[in-house]
Amino acid sequence: MFENITVENKDLVTYITINRPSQLNALNKKTIQELHGALQECEGDSNTGVVILTGSGEKAFVAGADIKEFAHFTISEGGALAANGQEVLFDFVENFPKPILAAVNGFALGGGLELALSAHIRVASLNAKMGLPEVSLGVIPGYGGTQRLAQLVGKGRANEMIFTAGMISAEDALKYGLVNYVVDQENLISTCEGLARKILKNSPMAIRSAIRSVNAGYRSGVDGYEVEIEEFGKCFGTSEFKEGTTAFLEKRKANFRKD
Repeated sequence: MFENITVENKDLVTYITINRPSQLNALNKKTIQELHGALQECEGDSNTGVVILTGSGEKAFVAGADIKEFAHFTISEGGALAANGQEVLFDFVENFPKPILAAVNGFALGGGLELALSAHIRVASLNAKMGLPEVSLGVIPGYGGTQRLAQLVGKGRANEMIFTAGMISAEDALKYGLVNYVVDQENLISTCEGLARKILKNSPMAIRSAIRSVNAGYRSGVDGYEVEIEEFGKCFGTSEFKEGTTAFLEKRKANFRKD
């Protein structure tokens, strides 16, 4: 079904792997569309509670965008490339109603780092290297990198990473707050699976509301507190709220995923 990605589901976790190892999993238009399509399927799939997104092999998560696709673009074509990519994939990932964990194995550069930045949680392998090298090509990050990187690591760190076009180590990424954990490569997926299992114990509807509320705080012209109040109120009308509170009062574990 897909040419550039693989999709596997197990125990309510869907594993999406970008599978272009000979190109270090570089993002091209087709891969972006395939990722969008796979995530659309996950959104409506009750067997998907968490998505783990990674790259094939041990060298790269995603080593960047496929430069040969846009090397001769005009101003309008470049703008359209960024707008379409953000809408189809990067904003779609950030606003996805189910948690997406980026398992960053190896290089995450340019569009690859921007994809990881879009995910809700990032776990990196010790050999991971991250950076936004676009200015060395005479362009800037166009898939949300200038915004999301600054949100995570602060304006000064983001400016340094973008202006120098340099790479940082996994350890520095952890220190900057860019990733949540750094682990040996052989433990990368299992660490993400451990996080997934913790997430899957909780209310899917509440997590969806939490994603909306957290993201609202980073949107211009949107009052994140008001969104939180609205989403908090909505939770009271769900069967999952009834199950969660009843289970608490009955001193048992809640079952949010009843058949």
